[in-house]
Parts: sequence; structure tokens; C-alpha cells
Amino acid sequence: METSTEGMPEAHSDGTAEAGTGTASATAAAAEIPAPRAMAPASLSPSRAGDFMQCPLLYRFRVIDRLPEKPSEAATRGTLVHAVLERLFDAPAGERTAPRAKSLIPGQWDRLREARPELAELFADDPEGERLARWLGEAERLVERWFTLEDPGRLEPAERELFVEAELESGLRLRGIIDRVDVAPTGEVRIVDYKTGKAPRPEYAEGALFQMKFYALVVWRLKGIVPRRLQLVYLGSGDVLTYDPVVADLERVERKLLALWDAIRLATETGDWRPRPTKLCGWCDHQAHCPEFGGTPPPYPLPVAGSEQGRMGPD
Repeated sequence: METSTEGMPEAHSDGTAEAGTGTASATAAAAEIPAPRAMAPASLSPSRAGDFMQCPLLYRFRVIDRLPEKPSEAATRGTLVHAVLERLFDAPAGERTAPRAKSLIPGQWDRLREARPELAELFADDPEGERLARWLGEAERLVERWFTLEDPGRLEPAERELFVEAELESGLRLRGIIDRVDVAPTGEVRIVDYKTGKAPRPEYAEGALFQMKFYALVVWRLKGIVPRRLQLVYLGSGDVLTYDPVVADLERVERKLLALWDAIRLATETGDWRPRPTKLCGWCDHQAHCPEFGGTPPPYPLPVAGSEQGRMGPD
């Protein structure tokens, strides 16, 4: 799982205030909080790189405009499962069992809701808690499946939820959060990422590995070490995808990221962010602002080269 560390927070709050006097106080408090100041992109993470490759306008909405997005059950379940798998390694090796892991789910869900109050809206229309119970049950099944793919009792991660950041010679700053880093007694490094969805078909495997090669590049530039193995653990389907990178792989990824960053900088300077329609548009929260759906992007909040007024959006 790659948590965004740039441009926009991990989650956004777009819930409404409670009824009664709380509404007035919440409105007044919100009025005192200035909107986040728009800033030109300064770094690149795997998720934001993926956004730009998927749709430049989506990148703009998330990184520059910072438009709010509703929390989703699938993404939130992924965050919950990741938290459980991370916390399980706090226990001694002999106690890292499936029942122990499942017992962590309620407490981690409480912690997640406390940290992100907007998640309350996910099950606001579920007064009896039936949908919530099914959702938590699905999280339990994902956690249980992990034990069929890896044995946490035999693992001692060197790092968990590791924030990494490296600046390339070009000045481009790369950053992200790695789920798990394993280091063998011989010094070989394995980068592991948990996915709560299903493994992609073979023809799409390269796209799935992009994030892992991104991390490998950052580790290489930071430590001078090429990770021995990249491992994607798909809890949704029970598959494990591995790849052993070499220097040539990482150099190709670096060239790709530099070209991508040049395109992002050009769009930032010109205000020209084009939508790229795909099947994924059906899941986008920003259709009301997208020209492909008859919407209008908000006024461009950054200065545009050669113009005193920012462009409204793509043509």
C-alpha cells in the first residue's frame, strides 16, 4: 500500500456538521480555517505518478486543487488491514497467529475512526450495523489469508511503514511509504507490499510492479543497494508476485520518472491539464469538475507563464 505523502492528505473530510448548536459552531470554526494554499508540485510519489499517467487532470485535482474525496469502503478496508499486519509484528514471534491478528481489528478500526472522523459517513446509513459487520468480516478474511501466504512467526522485518525520500541529481525528489522491508543476515533487501485486491492478469503485471520499482529506485539512490527482491502480496486472491530487479531496471524507471516530471512541470507552468478518459472515470469523485462529464474545473490557482490570470482548466 502506498500512502500519499504529497499534495493532498491521505484522506479528506467532506462530511457535514451535526445538527443543532454543533452546526453553528462547526460552521464558525470552518470559517476561521483558511483553505490550503495551492502550491506547485515539489515531489513525486508512486500514487501521484500513477495519477498523472492515468489522467493529468486527476493529478491536478488531487495535488494542486486538493479537491475533497469521499472515503471508500475498499480503500478504508485496505488501510485497516495494513494497520493490523503492521501491529502484529509488535508481538513476539510465537504469538503472531491468525486469531491474534483478527483480535486486533476492532481496536485498529477504533483508532482509524478517531484519527479520521470523516470515516463515520461510510456506515452512517447502517443503523443496525449489518453492513459494518460484513465489512469487518471481509477484513478478517483478508487477514486470515495472509497466513496462507507468509509465516509472520518466521519474519523479523527491519522496517514497517517506512517513509523513504531521495533527491535525484536532476533535483526531482521521490518519496513514499514502504509496507515492509526485510533484510537477510547476508544483507540482501526485500521490499514487500500488501495489496487487499486481486492479482492482475499477467499482461498487467508490469504496471503493478511500477510502484515497487519506484521504491527500489529510492532505496538504491539512498543506500547504494539494489533490493534483491520486490514482493507483492495479494490478499484478495491469495497470490504472491515477485520480481528481482537489476540496475538497468532502476535506470529505466528513473528515466521514465524524469520524463513524467518534465510533463508535470510543463502542465503546472501552462495550466494545461488534459483529461484522459478511461474506464476508471466511473469511479472518479471529480466528475462534477471534469469537462468530459460536462463539468468545469475550478479556477486555476497557480500563476501561468505569460498570463496574469490562471487558466480555468483544459480546453
